[in-house]
Amino acid sequence: MSDTEAQAGPVLAADGTPLKRSLARALRMQKLRALALIAPLLIFVLITFIAPITDMLLRSVKNEIVVDVLPETVAQLQSWDVDSTAPPSEAVFSAFYIDMVLAEEQKLHTRLGTRLNYEKTGLSSLFRKTGRRVGRFDTDVYTDQIVALDPAWKEPATWAAMMADKADRGALPLTARTWDRWADYLNSEGKDPAKTKVEDFLFTALYLDLAAGNAKSVADPRIAAAAAAAPGFETVDIRSQFAKADKDWLDPAVWQTIKIFSSRFTNGYFLNAVDLQKGPDGIEPRPESQQIYLMLFKRTLFMSLVITGSCILLGYPVAWILANLPSRTANLLMILVLLPFWTSLLVRTSAWKVMLQQQGVINDVLVWLGIVDDAHRLVMINNQFGTIVAMTHILLPFMILPLYSVMQTIPPSYLRAAKSLGATNWTAFWRVYFPQSVPGIGAGSILVFILAIGYYITPEIVGGTTGTFISNRIAYHISSSLNWGLGAALGSILLGVVLLLYWIYDKIVGIDNVKLG
Repeated sequence: MSDTEAQAGPVLAADGTPLKRSLARALRMQKLRALALIAPLLIFVLITFIAPITDMLLRSVKNEIVVDVLPETVAQLQSWDVDSTAPPSEAVFSAFYIDMVLAEEQKLHTRLGTRLNYEKTGLSSLFRKTGRRVGRFDTDVYTDQIVALDPAWKEPATWAAMMADKADRGALPLTARTWDRWADYLNSEGKDPAKTKVEDFLFTALYLDLAAGNAKSVADPRIAAAAAAAPGFETVDIRSQFAKADKDWLDPAVWQTIKIFSSRFTNGYFLNAVDLQKGPDGIEPRPESQQIYLMLFKRTLFMSLVITGSCILLGYPVAWILANLPSRTANLLMILVLLPFWTSLLVRTSAWKVMLQQQGVINDVLVWLGIVDDAHRLVMINNQFGTIVAMTHILLPFMILPLYSVMQTIPPSYLRAAKSLGATNWTAFWRVYFPQSVPGIGAGSILVFILAIGYYITPEIVGGTTGTFISNRIAYHISSSLNWGLGAALGSILLGVVLLLYWIYDKIVGIDNVKLG
C-alpha cells in the first residue's frame, strides 16, 4: 500500500481500533462514571422532591372514589338530566341501593360522603345515616319470592356455580357485576363466597335482571323459571325506602352533586381554590361568604413582598457594617447574626407573641414613657403587623448573609477612587458601591421571598385572622379537614405562582446576575 493510500484510511488508536470509535467509547465511559457519581443524589431528589410534587399534582385532579364506590349509580345517572327539578328514576335508586349496601359493608360510604361534603354541605351525615339503615330496607321481599320458587337459591354454592357459567353471566349482567364485587370483598376478608350467606341485595340485582327480560331464553332451568315468574312478583319502591331513611334523597341537588363529580378526574379542586365551583350550568362563582382563597393568595403575596422589603431595609446596613469592619470585629458580630439559628423557631415566634401583646413588654414600655395611654394600648399581635415583624426577624439572616458575602468582594479602593475624582459620599455609594451589591440583594430577596411565601408556623401563632397565609389553609386541609385534593390544588397553584414570579424575575433582573459572593 502506498503512503497516499495509508493516509486516506481511518486514523487508528494504539490498540488498532479506529480513533473515532475509541474516543466515543472513552467519552461514553466518562459519562457513565459521572452518572454513577451523581446517581445517589439524583435518586434522593426523585424520592424526596419530584415524587411528592407529582403525587400532589395528581391528588389535585383525581376523583376516583365516586365512580369506584357507586359504579352502577353513575352508569344509571348518565341518562338523568342534571338540570331536572325532579329526583332520578326508580332505576337509579335501585342501582344506588346495591352500591350503598356494598359500600356500607366495606365502610366506604363514609369516605364517599366526606368527599361529596366538600361540594355540598350535609352529604357526609346523609351518607352516614343512610348507611346505618340501608341494610334494613324491605328488599327481602325479592329474596322470599325467588327462594319460594326453588330453595336452592338460598345456597351460596348455587350462586357460585351460576356465576361461573359464562352463559348465565351474559344473561344476568347486573347480577354478575354485583356478585364479582361481593366476591372480591369476601376474598379480601379471607371468606369463601361459595360458603357465605347470600344477601338481599344480590336477590334484588337478580330480580332487576329478570324483570329486564334478559334471561328468558337462558338454558339454566332454575333461571328460566325465575324469569318466567318475575313479572308477577310483588315489588318494592326503593325510592320510597330511601325517602324514609332521609327525605333529602328526593332533593335533585344531591343527585346533581353526585353526577357532576362522578368522573375519575375533576377540575373541581382547582375551581374551589380560586373561589369558583362546578354547577349544573357549568363553572360559577362560589357564594360570597365562601370566597376566601383569592384573598389569601393576594395577602400572601403582598405580605411576602413587604417582609422581603423589610429585610432589605434592615439587612443592607448590617451587611455593609460587617463588610467594612475589621475581620475580628466582623466575625464577632456575625455570631450575633447567626445566633437566631441556634434558637427554636417556636421559641422565637412565641417570644414575639409575648412582646407584642397589649399587656406585653413593648406596650408596657410605651405606656411607661407616656407615648401611649394605658387605655389605648397598641394592637400589634394577631394581625398582619405581628406577622410581618415576627417573620422579618426570623428571615433577616437569610438576607444579611448573601449581602455580606457579596459586599466582601467589593474592593474599598473603588469608593476611594470615586471620592478622589470629586464624588460625594452619597454619590460614591449610589453610583459605585450600590450597583455592585445588587446581585446580593437579588439572591437575598429570592431566598427570603420563597421562604416567606410558604411559611405557616409563624403566621399561625401570631397572625390571628388577618395575618395568616395561604399555607395555613393548605396545612388545615391536609391535617384537619382531610380535604387533600383541595390542599393539593392550593399547593399546586402556589407552586405555579412561585415559578411564574421566578420567571418574571429572571426576565427583568436575570438569574445569572444573582450571586452569593
